[in-house]
Amino acid sequence: MTSQSSLVFSGIAPHPPIMVPEVGQEASADVRTSIEAMSELTRRLIASRAETVVLISPHAPLDLDSFVAYEGPELYGDFSNFRAPETQLRVPLDEELLRAITKSAAAENYPVVTIPDCGLDHGTAVPLYFLLQNGWRGRLVALGYSFLSDDDHLRFGASIRKAIDDVGRRVAFIASGDLSHRLKPQAPAGYVPGAYVFDDEIVDALRCNAPERIVQIDQNLRKRAGECGYRSMLVAIGAAEALPLSCDVISYEAPFGVGYLVAQITNTTTATKAAEGGRRDLYSDHGAYEDLPGLARRAVETFVTAGTQLEPPPNLSALLAARAPCFVSLKTQAGDLRGCIGTIEPVMDTLAEEIITNGISAATRDPRFSPVSIDELSNLRYSVDVLFPAEPASVEDLDPAIYGVIVEDDSDFRRGLLLPDIPGVETAAMQVEIAARKAGIPSGTPLKLSRFRVERFNESKE
Repeated sequence: MTSQSSLVFSGIAPHPPIMVPEVGQEASADVRTSIEAMSELTRRLIASRAETVVLISPHAPLDLDSFVAYEGPELYGDFSNFRAPETQLRVPLDEELLRAITKSAAAENYPVVTIPDCGLDHGTAVPLYFLLQNGWRGRLVALGYSFLSDDDHLRFGASIRKAIDDVGRRVAFIASGDLSHRLKPQAPAGYVPGAYVFDDEIVDALRCNAPERIVQIDQNLRKRAGECGYRSMLVAIGAAEALPLSCDVISYEAPFGVGYLVAQITNTTTATKAAEGGRRDLYSDHGAYEDLPGLARRAVETFVTAGTQLEPPPNLSALLAARAPCFVSLKTQAGDLRGCIGTIEPVMDTLAEEIITNGISAATRDPRFSPVSIDELSNLRYSVDVLFPAEPASVEDLDPAIYGVIVEDDSDFRRGLLLPDIPGVETAAMQVEIAARKAGIPSGTPLKLSRFRVERFNESKE
C-alpha cells in the first residue's frame, strides 16, 4: 500500500471543438452525451478538491525529444480557428508545479521546454472550456508530449506524480485525446474496417479497472485506428502508477466516426459513490451523522432549541468536504412544504457548512413561512438537493422531471430557480413560468435559461 499521493484525481477527456456550443451550434446536440459526461467528470474533479489541473494534449507544439509546456503567468486560448473568436479562456499557470515537473523530469533525463506567448491548442482548450464552464476554478499546467517511446511517456507520467507529491498540493491530471478517427465511411480520416476494435479495447480495459491493458495494446491496431490521444493516456497511466485505481467509463460515443471517451482513472475520494446514489456512510465510521438530511435535521434542531449554530463534525466524507451548492427542504409528515432555502453557487467552504447554513435559513428565514417552532420539530422531514453545475439551455432542452431551471432577465439583475421533480410541475413552460414569477420577472420579458441536475438525498422513512 502506497502512502497517500497529492494526485487526487485523473481522467481522460475528448477534445473535438464541435462539443463547444459556440463552435458546434446545432451540431453540438450530436455530442450531448459527451458534453453531459464532461459535466460529471468536472463534478468529480471538483469533489476531489484539486487546486491545480495538469492537462496534456496531443495537439500542443511537438518537440522531437522533449516534452513541452505553455509559459505563463496566464494561460489563454480561444476558438478563433473554429469561427468562435469571442469564446475565450484564461487561467493562471501554476508556476511552482511547472518548475517541480521540469526538475523531476530532468532527473529522469527528460527535458521540458516551454512555449512562450502562445495560445492554447484546441486539445487543451476544449477540455479546459468544460472544466471552467462546469465550475472548476484553479490553476493549470498545460503540457504536450514528444516523439519519444511509449515507455518514456509512462516514465514521464511517473515524474509528474513525483513533482505533484513534492509540491504537496491537491492536483488532478487530465489526458486529452480522441480515440479512433476511422470508424465510419464519412469519418474525417476515412474508414478502416476493424478500427472500432481499438476503441473497444480501451473502453473494456477501463471498465475492467485494468489500464495496464492499454499499455499492452496491439500497436498495429493502434495505427489502423488513427487515434490522437494514446500517448496522453500513457502519461496519465504513468502518473497513476502504484495509486489505487477507480477506473470508470463515464461516456463513449462516436457520432461522426471519431471515438470520444470521457473516463476516470483514479479518484482518491468517495464522492463518486455518494453522488451516484449512496445515501449512507457519507461520513467515516466515526462520523457524527449518517446522511445529508440527518445533518440538516441536527442543524435545525440545534438552532431552534438552543439558538446556536451547529459546528461541522470532524472526519467529513469526501462529498461533505467538497465545495458545492445545495437546497435544504423541510416538509411536514403530511408532505406539506414548511421551508426551502438554497444556494445556486457555493458560498461556504464545504458542503457540510452549506447544508447547516441553508437548513437553518429554510427553518427560520423562508419569507413564505413563520419560523419553525420547537413543537414542530418532531413533525418535520428533511431533504437535501446537491446541485450539479448549470449549463445554458432552451425551453426544448428542459425536462422538469430531470432538470432544474434557472431563469434570468436580460440585465442579469433578477434570477429565479426551480428544482426538478416538483409535484404538479409537468411541463417546461410551467417550470419556466413559476421560476420567473418567483424572481419577480414580468410576464413577456425575454429570458435566459440554464438547466441543472441535482442529486436528491431524502430522509429515510424508517
